[in-house]
Amino acid sequence: MFRTNKYFLHLFLFFFSFLESALTVEAQELNCTVKVIHSQIQGTNTSVFKTLETAISEFMNNRSWTDLQYQKAERIDCSMNITLRKYNESSNTFEGELLFQVSRPVYNSAYTTTVFSMRDGNFVFTYKEYDNLEFNVNNLDNNLTAMLGYYAYLFIGMDLDTFSPLGGTEVLRVAESIVNSAQTMGEPGWKAFDDSKNRHAIINDYLETSLEPLRQMQYKYHRGGLDEMAQNADRGRAAISEAMEMLKEAHSNKPLSMLPQIFTDFKRDEIVSIYSGHGTEKERKAVYDIVSDINAAQNNYWTKITK
Repeated sequence: MFRTNKYFLHLFLFFFSFLESALTVEAQELNCTVKVIHSQIQGTNTSVFKTLETAISEFMNNRSWTDLQYQKAERIDCSMNITLRKYNESSNTFEGELLFQVSRPVYNSAYTTTVFSMRDGNFVFTYKEYDNLEFNVNNLDNNLTAMLGYYAYLFIGMDLDTFSPLGGTEVLRVAESIVNSAQTMGEPGWKAFDDSKNRHAIINDYLETSLEPLRQMQYKYHRGGLDEMAQNADRGRAAISEAMEMLKEAHSNKPLSMLPQIFTDFKRDEIVSIYSGHGTEKERKAVYDIVSDINAAQNNYWTKITK
């Protein structure tokens, strides 16, 4: 009898522990693949790069960034490829660039679409092997964790914008606060007006009132457009055409913002695929005019839309 009760006690404790672990996982928002590329750096102990890769992956994936609840299957897919150019072992300083991508599944299909992707050429930080990566949004004292925190909130906020109109505002405001607090940091990438594509420029433009049509476009394009295409391709494409008009409005409101061009860069192949050989001639011509005006450098691709 005693052994039976002990067995059930162990079973209960195991189940409770499993349930507690499962609930903890549900609170985590990101499913981030991290890769540290160090082929440009010669003659040093390579273990620090693997340790760094693991530390960043755990930092992004094992933390609850918001109060939102995510099931494991709902976590946001993203990637961070960090290419290092320099490493000073004596000062523990790293210089490189970050190529990141955020993606989401399209309903009723096996297709995954890119929500946002770009390059951060000023990924500069200090890291000593086996250091714990600590982060406090109200007390930034480390450039690496400040950058990672900024991107975590950017990823989550932009993803939320694709599921409800302006749905990521509260989360994106946290990314904005990180940028504002980081203005005193000596490392590059944070300063206002230094670069039209740096961290400050991206979040500042994304939250600017004049570019609200771009954020509304994110919802219309993804939720109203792509998510509908599996059930009704014409209805989904019509919604995407409306979204492209919103993109045009955003570009017209602030022509110097890089966000509309960045959008057309990473959506280029997808946009061409949606319209090439599909829709009415009027619809294809309207979309062609919009994207060629925003991003003339891709005109060799945009011409495929009209065919």
